[in-house]
Amino acid sequence: MTLSPSRTAPARSPLGLRGLRAAVAWTHRASAQARAAALLVEHRQAQTEIVRNPHLNHDWANAIVRSPLLLDSVRAAIGPNVSVENTFLVMKWPGRDFTVPWHQDGIGSRVELDPRRSLAAWIAISDAPAAAGCLDVIAGSHLRGYLPYGPEADTGQDRGRADAVSEEPEGLPVSIPVKAGKALLMDTRLLHRSCPNTTDRVRIALNVRYVAPDGIVRRDPTCPSLLPVSGNGWPSAPTEGRDRP
Repeated sequence: MTLSPSRTAPARSPLGLRGLRAAVAWTHRASAQARAAALLVEHRQAQTEIVRNPHLNHDWANAIVRSPLLLDSVRAAIGPNVSVENTFLVMKWPGRDFTVPWHQDGIGSRVELDPRRSLAAWIAISDAPAAAGCLDVIAGSHLRGYLPYGPEADTGQDRGRADAVSEEPEGLPVSIPVKAGKALLMDTRLLHRSCPNTTDRVRIALNVRYVAPDGIVRRDPTCPSLLPVSGNGWPSAPTEGRDRP
């Protein structure tokens, strides 16, 4: 089925026609695996699946979003002034039917991100092969623009949903395995999903939304403040965002 067209003309993507960039380094593999081991010890008993905005109160997450290697790639795409709008840690435990359906990261009831001035980073803390529920993407799907949004049944995340307009988005899904210590950068309009983890090891990833100071429309004033992580071109009140034109 074909998705409905964008409400506005699609903006050019900072990540090109495919709307993604794979195998972007954020740290050494051994360092990522050590962090994965620590998180496994911390969350094994509760079998935690989602931790919202860990960058605000966990030093390890704050360090990851400020990774010099990662920020080099982010700045190359959206400019020198960069903040973190949102993060969430996702742990997919073996044997659980934890599916994240097709969605977009840059739009919801709280905020809308300008796709020219923002991007999403999917950061592998543990290895994420296809069998462990790595991301499936539809390259080029960002060119359709933002879709209607709403909360997902499994995750509760409020964002652009493909099922709002069709049961299955048009295009060929491609799995993007990511090794620990690497990241996948995506246009905030790119359709992606993840399937259950069918391996015998937990899959751990940190999802980050990066945005430039002029790249956000806030709909909910109770949203967590933006966290500047690069540059000195920030306004005196960067958490206010800008008004919708």
